Amino acid sequence: MTRHTYATTTTTTVPRRRGLFSRRAAAPRRAPAPRRRGFFSGRRGAVPVTVPHHQKRRTSIGDKISGALLRLKGTLTGRPGQKAAGTRRMHGTDGRGARRRHFI
Repeated sequence: MTRHTYATTTTTTVPRRRGLFSRRAAAPRRAPAPRRRGFFSGRRGAVPVTVPHHQKRRTSIGDKISGALLRLKGTLTGRPGQKAAGTRRMHGTDGRGARRRHFI
């Protein structure tokens, strides 16, 4: 009876490089560190900040036409303030009607 011995070889796989200039394998991923917060921003249970409501009035058709023409005039003359005033008049946020006393 003859004994046969077989030579075994083990192969190891080299990890592929991830990037173009990487020299080592990627590090194992860790859990992200907790976010650092400011002194007042980390508080819980704070009252949410509400956006203030801008007072608008009901605009008439005449106000919309007048505001559109004022906008056009501001665009043609190169005056951005006049153009903004026309926009405010069209939207009803120009402040007209705010100084009227209401008597019951």
